[in-house]
Amino acid sequence: MHAAPFPQLQTFLAVARLGNFSSAARELGVSRSAVSQAVQQLEKQLRVVLLTRTTRSVSLTDAGRRLVEGAGPALSQVFAALTEVSAGPGETVGRLRLSVPRAAYPLVIAPALPTFRERHPRIEVEVTVEDRFVDIVAEGFDAGVRLSEAIERDMVQVRLTDAFRFVVVGAPSYLARHGTPARPEDLLQHECITFRSQSTGTLYAWELERGRRNWRIPVRGAVVANDNLLTVSMAEQGLGLAYALEPMILEQLGAGRLQRVLEPYAPTVPGFYLYYPSRAQRSGPLRLFVETLKKSVVRPV
Repeated sequence: MHAAPFPQLQTFLAVARLGNFSSAARELGVSRSAVSQAVQQLEKQLRVVLLTRTTRSVSLTDAGRRLVEGAGPALSQVFAALTEVSAGPGETVGRLRLSVPRAAYPLVIAPALPTFRERHPRIEVEVTVEDRFVDIVAEGFDAGVRLSEAIERDMVQVRLTDAFRFVVVGAPSYLARHGTPARPEDLLQHECITFRSQSTGTLYAWELERGRRNWRIPVRGAVVANDNLLTVSMAEQGLGLAYALEPMILEQLGAGRLQRVLEPYAPTVPGFYLYYPSRAQRSGPLRLFVETLKKSVVRPV
């Protein structure tokens, strides 16, 4: 069997990463029909079906998933090597794709990005902000940011923040009307702004702890959101209690727009980490970005 041609493989990987032909066509600067034709040619040459197509979307077959996992990182390294040789002495050229939870961006990425861009103007940085769990290898990211307990063990981890707490908060106006919960179980009698996970589609149970005891409270309320910053904003409006990363709401707490409740039960998590597969350490742009991040470590509490 002949080796798969690079342009067709690159086109397939773009479709797999973006989830549809139109988005891949826009990114590659070609027509949608050209993208479809390239994928069909690749499937014909490999004699397998790589994508399951519907009228609205495409999804990877098992063969397509194996090709993404095997060829995606390798192809990224090839393109990185090609761009690297075009760089001047001491200059790094390339692209860096990052998957970042919304709450982590202002804490760990925003402080480092201006310095990184100033020092390395020929490295393109693409930041995708979303709160679902992302398979960074399958989706073509160089690295991601997560809380440490959610990272696969085979990934390299770089600490970005100190440990911090999750806290339950409410606006003074809400607490004046409804009172202040004294125990975790009291939350079941309160209006809580619930968070729906983008990964599982389920409502998140608030986790609390004190000493060796842990609680998972299935809170409920009339308002549901899928964005942590949005739940905090709604809590400021007095719509209910919210569950938030403490370093994310220091301004609101300091100004008195939000107040902590159940503070003795606030759980502590190890913090945010950058993570990436070990083979990605060969990436010049990622190595330089890690160096910049290490000098911009956040001290949130």
